[in-house]
Order: sequence, then structure tokens, then C-alpha cells
Amino acid sequence: MNSGKLPRKKNYSSMRMLGAQLQAARKAAGYTQRSLAGRLNVDEETIASIEQGRRVLMPDLAVLIDDLLDTKGMLAAGVAKLPEVDQLPLNAEQYMQHEHDALSLSWFDALVMPGILQTEAYARAVFRCRVPAFSAEKLEEMIAERLNRQEIIHRPDPPTLSFVIWEPVIRFPVGGPEAHREQIERLRDSADIPHVSLQILPLKRDGHAGIGGFFTLMETPDHQQLAYTESYGGSELVRDPEWVSFLARKYAMLRSQALTPEFSASLLDDLLGEL
Repeated sequence: MNSGKLPRKKNYSSMRMLGAQLQAARKAAGYTQRSLAGRLNVDEETIASIEQGRRVLMPDLAVLIDDLLDTKGMLAAGVAKLPEVDQLPLNAEQYMQHEHDALSLSWFDALVMPGILQTEAYARAVFRCRVPAFSAEKLEEMIAERLNRQEIIHRPDPPTLSFVIWEPVIRFPVGGPEAHREQIERLRDSADIPHVSLQILPLKRDGHAGIGGFFTLMETPDHQQLAYTESYGGSELVRDPEWVSFLARKYAMLRSQALTPEFSASLLDDLLGEL
């Protein structure tokens, strides 16, 4: 994900203060981190990270905790008063936290490979295209963050993953011939993973439902349907059911317009034979 917004710095002192308030309210209500996480249907690590100021408390989770702990809206108000945060837009950070916990994820990409399928060489080449350029230190941070996100594919309880990728993306040699071949091999290997569906949207079509651009759909552990979109104007985490439904219908049409997973795998095999 590459946002058009300028980077912002985290205000860790504010995050730690809000985390301390959560910890105090949790203990006063008689919850452990594990028991609170269980009631909220989130990972115990999520609660621990928020209390330690390492993770932003998201507005929707703050509301749930306020209701559960009877803190009279204290945490939601604290979140609302936090300074604008982080090196990514807030919506992007919210998305990545939902991505980590999702039951299912569906991507459509027409510009670059989906982030969680990118090789290190491909990710490095993508981030090096950024204008203005990242510093050397920031570049390494972004690459490491992107690669860390990929652990969801191989965890013991992985989400159901679906990808529709426009054919020009797989043919564009980002990073040069060696990086390109490595990336196509990664896609081909991913196509054989049981919980992954990979479909190529062929270039020969004279139109498709994804002309409007990239988007992601996801189902959260509490079965909420969300969507995420990006443009040069910024990122948006979409909760509105009508808008999510609109994107879900677009994705269903894209899957019908794309090659089947079997033909997509064959196309990747053919491309590897050409490289």
C-alpha cells in the first residue's frame, strides 16, 4: 500500500497514556488481558500491545471496550483526542490490523502484486519507485513490515484468501528479470495453497468491473464486512454496508470475468516458460 498522504509521526506518549487508562479500567473491572480479549473476540496480544502503547486503539474497539467495562465513553473520547498518528494514514493502520485478524480477505489489483504475495525483491523495487523517496532506514522498515504481514498465509488458522490480478501486473518486470521471475514463481507456489484462490484477469478482455481501481474486502472475526480502497488522495476503510455491498458485487463480477484458478495457474506456467 502506497498512500499519497504525507507521513506523520506517532505520538507514543499519548498512546501510552491511553493504554494505561485501558489497563486501569480492565483491572478495575476484574479482567485479565486474556479474558478481556476473549470477550472482545480479539487476540490477547492486541490488548497487550494497546496497553503498552505499541498499537493504536481503534475507534470501533474503543467503543466496545467502553461498553463492556462501563467506562462512560472515556476510551472513545481519548481516541478522538489523539494527535494524528503514524507513518501510514490511520485508515491504512486500521486496515492492517483487520487484515491480521480477518476470517477472509479478497483483493483486486491492477497496478502491483498484492502486498502479502510480494517477494522481498519485488517489494523493494515497488518502494524504491516512491516519490518522494524513502530514506534508506525507512525503506528497510517498510519492506520488513510488508514481509511480516505475510505470516497470515502460513499461520495454523489462516484466513480464506482470494486474489484477482490483472494480467499486465504479472507481465510487468518490476525490479528486473530476476526479481520478475522470482515473483512469478511466488505466485505460482501460492496458487497451490489450499486456502488461496488466485485468478488472473486476462488482458484480452475489452473491459472489466475493476476499471475503477484497487480494493480489498474482508470479514472480521465478529463477521463484520469491511472494504479498503486507496488512491493518491488517501486511503479509506469502508464500513458502510451499502458501499461494501457495491464493492462485493464488483468483486463477484471480476471473479466471473477472470480466468479460473486452474487456467490462471497454467498462464503462470506459460509465463515462467517464457522468462
